[in-house]
Amino acid sequence: MSEQEKRDNAPQESVNSEKKAKAPKEKKKEKKPNRVLRWLKDLKGELKKVTWPTAKDVVKNVGIVILCVIIVGAFIWVFDFLARAVIDALLQLFG
Repeated sequence: MSEQEKRDNAPQESVNSEKKAKAPKEKKKEKKPNRVLRWLKDLKGELKKVTWPTAKDVVKNVGIVILCVIIVGAFIWVFDFLARAVIDALLQLFG
């Protein structure tokens, strides 16, 4: 092989190897979407699947929660009143 043929073959191999090396890197950039954008798209899709309650259901549930809070508060108040009365009676008995 002459020197000319060696020179002609050498650049072609390096150019081909550079193209092969660069091509996968470019494809990776194209295939890798932004994680935040992908997450937002998934979130939007999941929120479309949700069965949202009606306004009537929300008002009903809020009323139930308020009623339960009042009932539990009343039980705590009664227990506190009784506990205070027992402690005061014990203190007067032994004090």
